[in-house]
Amino acid sequence: MAVADNTATQGDLQPLAPFEAQYRLEVSGWPGATITHQLSEESQHWLSDMRFSITIARGQERSRFTADEANTHSLMYDSSYSVLGIGDSYQLRASELTVLDRQTAIIDLARRAGSETCTVQAPCDMYFADHRGRNEHFSYYLADIHRLKVPAGEFDTQSVILFDNEKPDRQLRISFHADYPGLILEALYQKDGKRNTHITLTRLNSLGDSTD
Repeated sequence: MAVADNTATQGDLQPLAPFEAQYRLEVSGWPGATITHQLSEESQHWLSDMRFSITIARGQERSRFTADEANTHSLMYDSSYSVLGIGDSYQLRASELTVLDRQTAIIDLARRAGSETCTVQAPCDMYFADHRGRNEHFSYYLADIHRLKVPAGEFDTQSVILFDNEKPDRQLRISFHADYPGLILEALYQKDGKRNTHITLTRLNSLGDSTD
């Protein structure tokens, strides 16, 4: 089983770069929402912060982790959610994690996407902990999408398709910005062949430059 420290086996992982972004979230049966996502470097570690708010619900996830050319290591994860004022919060420390937390796992996946050779016939494995600390296992392969146009602009991308072997009717395609690991250009979750959740990048602010 993978541990909370992921080590590259096919060359160096892509270096991180800080960014601020906004996504448009559309979920079947729910009103649309804006997600803010910030990746920043703080002293000896990185912080990934995602949050959203609509009339009846709000949520936030934060993950602290370290990263170098060969490893990504979870330090702490916390999240909170509420619907109509009723919700809960969770916190996971490094000592409680045997795999990466899900925020860090997404960034680690984006760092690997440019160097791995995962295919439909020979997919790669992704292990991570959900917000409660329960271990999850997905498989993924690289998608043949190299450039994508979204509301924030047109960008080079590295795309992957994730799936759960126990739920073959479900599929998640994530297209990451090629130069900013963890920055999502588009994410599309399908169930029974129908779109259930759709995320698109609407604003990017990095190194003093912004794209609306």
